[in-house]
Amino acid sequence: MQRIFFFLVFLYLPFAQVFSQTALEYDKSGCSKYELKDYTGALEDFNKAIKINPQFAEAYHNRGLAKVKLRDYNGAIQDFNKAIEIIPQLAEAYRNRGAAKEYLQDFNGAIQDYNKAIEINPQFAKAYNNRGFAKIDLKDYKNAIHDFTKAIEINPQFAGAYNNRGEAKVQLQEYRSAIQDFTNAIEINPQYADAYNDRAVAKHLLGDKDGACLDWSKAGQLGLMNAYDFIRAYCK
Repeated sequence: MQRIFFFLVFLYLPFAQVFSQTALEYDKSGCSKYELKDYTGALEDFNKAIKINPQFAEAYHNRGLAKVKLRDYNGAIQDFNKAIEIIPQLAEAYRNRGAAKEYLQDFNGAIQDYNKAIEINPQFAKAYNNRGFAKIDLKDYKNAIHDFTKAIEINPQFAGAYNNRGEAKVQLQEYRSAIQDFTNAIEINPQYADAYNDRAVAKHLLGDKDGACLDWSKAGQLGLMNAYDFIRAYCK
C-alpha cells in the first residue's frame, strides 16, 4: 500500500521591514530553486540569507525543508529548532520538525511537535493529518482516524486526509468505509494515483477482483508503476 507521509508546506513569511533586502532576495531565490527541486542550490541560497541575517527565522525554516529533501533529517531538525527559537509561535516549524522526526522514526517526538502546532493553530488541518500518520505508525488506528476526520472537518477538500483515513480503516478491516474515503479522495483529485491503488487493495480484500484490477490499471496509467506488480499478481 502506497502512503503519503508528509505534506511539507514550503513557508515564506514576508517580514521585509525587518530583514535586509539582500537576505530576502537570497531567501526568495532559495524558494524558487526549491520549487524547481534544486535542493542543493536552495540550500546555498538559504545559507547566504542566514549569513547576512542570523535572525531570519523563515530562512532557517526553509533551509530545514531543503535538508529534509536532501535526507539530512538531523540537520533539518536543528534548523527548525533555530526557527522556533527566534519565533516561538511558528506553527509550521513545529509541524515540519515533527515530519523530520517521523523520518527518524521518533513517532512520539513527532506527535509532541504536532500537538504544539495544533495548540498554536487549532485550525491547522495539515498538522492533524501528520499526527494521524504518526499514530498509524504507532498502530493507534482509531485515534489516527479521529485526526484525519478533524483535518477533513477543517478542510473538506483535503484529498490526502480522506485517503489517509481510508488507509487507517483498512488496518481495522473496515473495507467498505475505506473504499468510500478513497472514492472521496479521487473525486477531489482525479489524478490521485495512490488513492486508486489503495482503493484497489480494499476492493481486493473484499473479493472484488474486477474492481480492484480496474483501479490498479488506472493507478498505473497515472504513473504508479508498482500497481502493475499487483496486476501481474492478482489480475490474471
